[in-house]
Amino acid sequence: MIFFDADIIGPWVAERVGIKRYIPGTASAIGRIKDGRIVAGVLYQDYNGANVSAHIAGEGQNWLNKKFLSIIFDYPFNQLKVNRITGYVVSTNKAAQNLDEKLGFKREAILRDAHPDGDLIIYAMHKDECRWLKDLPYERFK
Repeated sequence: MIFFDADIIGPWVAERVGIKRYIPGTASAIGRIKDGRIVAGVLYQDYNGANVSAHIAGEGQNWLNKKFLSIIFDYPFNQLKVNRITGYVVSTNKAAQNLDEKLGFKREAILRDAHPDGDLIIYAMHKDECRWLKDLPYERFK
Protein backbone atom coordinates (compact mmCIF):
# COMPACT_ATOMS: atom_id res chain seq x y z
CA MET A 1 0.00 0.00 0.00
CA ILE A 2 1.23 3.51 -0.84
CA PHE A 3 0.71 6.11 1.87
CA PHE A 4 0.87 9.91 1.52
CA ASP A 5 1.30 11.45 4.96
CA ALA A 6 4.31 13.62 5.81
CA ASP A 7 3.54 13.59 9.55
CA ILE A 8 3.98 9.80 9.65
CA ILE A 9 6.42 9.07 6.82
CA GLY A 10 8.57 12.19 7.28
CA PRO A 11 9.93 11.38 10.76
CA TRP A 12 10.42 7.72 9.75
CA VAL A 13 12.60 8.72 6.77
CA ALA A 14 14.39 11.48 8.70
CA GLU A 15 15.44 9.03 11.42
CA ARG A 16 16.87 6.58 8.87
CA VAL A 17 18.76 9.09 6.74
CA GLY A 18 20.22 11.04 9.65
CA ILE A 19 18.21 14.25 9.47
CA LYS A 20 18.70 15.69 12.94
CA ARG A 21 15.54 17.75 13.07
CA TYR A 22 12.35 17.06 11.13
CA ILE A 23 9.98 20.03 11.21
CA PRO A 24 6.31 19.09 10.61
CA GLY A 25 4.57 21.08 7.92
CA THR A 26 7.77 21.81 5.97
CA ALA A 27 7.85 18.76 3.71
CA SER A 28 5.81 16.15 1.90
CA ALA A 29 6.37 12.40 1.94
CA ILE A 30 5.32 9.15 0.34
CA GLY A 31 5.65 5.79 2.04
CA ARG A 32 5.14 2.14 1.29
CA ILE A 33 3.37 -0.02 3.86
CA LYS A 34 3.87 -3.79 3.80
CA ASP A 35 2.39 -6.19 6.34
CA GLY A 36 1.17 -3.26 8.42
CA ARG A 37 4.50 -1.47 8.78
CA ILE A 38 6.45 1.17 6.89
CA VAL A 39 9.13 -0.41 4.71
CA ALA A 40 10.03 2.54 2.46
CA GLY A 41 9.65 6.26 2.30
CA VAL A 42 10.67 9.40 0.49
CA LEU A 43 10.80 12.79 2.17
CA TYR A 44 10.64 15.83 -0.14
CA GLN A 45 11.98 19.13 1.18
CA ASP A 46 13.13 22.55 -0.01
CA TYR A 47 10.74 22.81 -2.96
CA ASN A 48 11.35 26.04 -4.90
CA GLY A 49 9.42 25.50 -8.15
CA ALA A 50 12.37 24.21 -10.16
CA ASN A 51 13.90 21.73 -7.70
CA VAL A 52 13.04 19.62 -4.69
CA SER A 53 15.35 17.68 -2.38
CA ALA A 54 14.51 14.03 -1.81
CA HIS A 55 15.64 11.63 0.91
CA ILE A 56 14.94 7.93 0.27
CA ALA A 57 14.93 5.23 2.94
CA GLY A 58 13.94 1.59 3.12
CA GLU A 59 14.13 -1.41 5.39
CA GLY A 60 14.24 -5.13 4.83
CA GLN A 61 14.24 -6.86 1.48
CA ASN A 62 12.15 -5.99 -1.55
CA TRP A 63 11.16 -2.55 -0.25
CA LEU A 64 11.45 -1.07 -3.74
CA ASN A 65 9.32 -2.05 -6.68
CA LYS A 66 8.50 -0.46 -10.05
CA LYS A 67 5.13 0.85 -8.88
CA PHE A 68 6.64 2.63 -5.88
CA LEU A 69 9.49 4.01 -7.99
CA SER A 70 7.07 5.36 -10.59
CA ILE A 71 4.98 7.05 -7.90
CA ILE A 72 7.92 8.62 -6.04
CA PHE A 73 9.24 10.15 -9.27
CA ASP A 74 5.81 11.05 -10.66
CA TYR A 75 5.09 13.22 -7.62
CA PRO A 76 7.98 15.70 -7.99
CA PHE A 77 8.23 15.70 -11.78
CA ASN A 78 4.56 15.62 -12.82
CA GLN A 79 2.68 16.99 -9.83
CA LEU A 80 5.15 19.51 -8.40
CA LYS A 81 6.45 20.11 -11.94
CA VAL A 82 10.09 20.45 -10.92
CA ASN A 83 12.89 20.12 -13.46
CA ARG A 84 15.20 18.25 -11.12
CA ILE A 85 15.44 16.31 -7.87
CA THR A 86 18.47 16.79 -5.66
CA GLY A 87 19.77 14.14 -3.27
CA TYR A 88 22.41 14.48 -0.57
CA VAL A 89 24.49 11.48 0.53
CA VAL A 90 27.32 11.36 3.05
CA SER A 91 30.53 9.97 1.53
CA THR A 92 30.69 7.13 4.06
CA ASN A 93 27.28 5.75 3.01
CA LYS A 94 28.22 3.56 0.05
CA ALA A 95 24.83 1.79 0.02
CA ALA A 96 22.99 5.10 -0.48
CA GLN A 97 25.44 6.14 -3.19
CA ASN A 98 24.86 2.84 -5.01
CA LEU A 99 21.09 3.19 -4.69
CA ASP A 100 21.06 6.74 -6.05
CA GLU A 101 23.24 5.75 -8.98
CA LYS A 102 21.14 2.66 -9.78
CA LEU A 103 18.01 4.81 -9.73
CA GLY A 104 19.58 7.12 -12.28
CA PHE A 105 20.85 10.01 -10.18
CA LYS A 106 24.13 11.54 -11.33
CA ARG A 107 26.87 12.76 -9.03
CA GLU A 108 27.05 16.50 -9.39
CA ALA A 109 29.33 17.84 -6.66
CA ILE A 110 31.21 16.99 -3.49
CA LEU A 111 31.08 19.36 -0.54
CA ARG A 112 34.21 18.66 1.47
CA ASP A 113 33.69 18.23 5.22
CA ALA A 114 30.03 19.32 4.95
CA HIS A 115 28.74 16.43 7.08
CA PRO A 116 29.80 15.26 10.56
CA ASP A 117 30.75 11.88 9.03
CA GLY A 118 32.69 13.20 6.02
CA ASP A 119 32.03 14.83 2.69
CA LEU A 120 28.54 15.45 1.34
CA ILE A 121 27.86 14.23 -2.19
CA ILE A 122 25.20 16.01 -4.21
CA TYR A 123 23.25 13.90 -6.68
CA ALA A 124 20.76 15.15 -9.25
CA MET A 125 18.16 13.69 -11.58
CA HIS A 126 16.46 15.72 -14.31
CA LYS A 127 12.99 14.87 -15.56
CA ASP A 128 14.17 13.98 -19.06
CA GLU A 129 16.63 11.46 -17.55
CA CYS A 130 14.08 9.67 -15.33
CA ARG A 131 13.30 6.21 -16.66
CA TRP A 132 10.71 5.58 -13.92
CA LEU A 133 8.16 7.91 -15.57
CA LYS A 134 7.83 5.85 -18.74
CA ASP A 135 5.38 3.23 -17.46
CA LEU A 136 3.28 4.75 -14.72
CA PRO A 137 1.37 1.93 -12.98
CA TYR A 138 -1.87 3.84 -12.62
CA GLU A 139 -4.08 6.20 -14.58
CA ARG A 140 -3.07 9.83 -14.17
CA PHE A 141 -5.80 12.34 -13.45
CA LYS A 142 -6.13 14.81 -16.32
